Amino acid sequence: MLRNRRSEMIFALALVAPFVAIYGLVFIYPTIKLFMISLTDAPLIGEGSYVGLANYTRLVSDRRFETALWNTGYFVLLTVIPGTIVAYAIALGVNRLSGRMQAAVLALFFLPYILPVSVVYLIWDWTLNFQFGIAMYVFDLLGIQRIPVFKSTLWFMPAVGLITIWWTAGFSILLFLAGLRAIPREIYEAAALDNAGRWATFSRITWPLMWPVTALVLTIQLISQLKIFDQVYLFSTGGRPNDNLVLVYYIFLRAFQSDQGGRAAAAAVVLFFIVIVVSVLNFQLTRLSGGRSR
Repeated sequence: MLRNRRSEMIFALALVAPFVAIYGLVFIYPTIKLFMISLTDAPLIGEGSYVGLANYTRLVSDRRFETALWNTGYFVLLTVIPGTIVAYAIALGVNRLSGRMQAAVLALFFLPYILPVSVVYLIWDWTLNFQFGIAMYVFDLLGIQRIPVFKSTLWFMPAVGLITIWWTAGFSILLFLAGLRAIPREIYEAAALDNAGRWATFSRITWPLMWPVTALVLTIQLISQLKIFDQVYLFSTGGRPNDNLVLVYYIFLRAFQSDQGGRAAAAAVVLFFIVIVVSVLNFQLTRLSGGRSR
């Protein structure tokens, strides 16, 4: 038995070793290196001198970092909960369909998710561009003054948030739909026998049983939107990029335009901890609140 256990242990380690090696090379080592660089004044490429926590203390007084932090939080508020609600509502509607109609509607909502960000940018630039956007011609017909959406500090983040919800909702809809299909039909049949209405069925059955999926979608959305960059970068072209800074955009500018690898690494470390802390807190709070609701 001892030999069998040893052979099983060796076999298990042999199976796990490639993953551990790749994980350490791709994630663990770069993460450790990032922490080390954040303590230096290194440029983007090359070595630097040790400066301790100076890069972190400079972030506190950096107005651009403060703007990026505020815009990232604002964007999360605009997209995470509204996007989850929209995806949930659409999934409930799609779940009531059947056959080819359900497949067609689901494909219609999932299609934007598979589009690259460059195509998403072109579609919405053709729609909301101040000079030639389709929406602007509609505004002209209705007698409404044109709005420079992507060049306005007021409208930029809400517009990009709306585009992001449209773009990413497909994956959340699939998760919600999978959760809805996993609920046994017998439960709804029993509720129907008790003459439960739609609201009672939703609030007493669907909502509590779907809460783990909802917590998962909220966590995925939160992590994704905290790392927002592509849309902001593309739609800021020709606009006011300093007013539209988000954390990843700030890191990009520090590293690739200012050649300040140490300060960019410090900002990346801050974002790393924000993502971990906020994601864990969100998942735990949603799980606890879901347990109490049941």
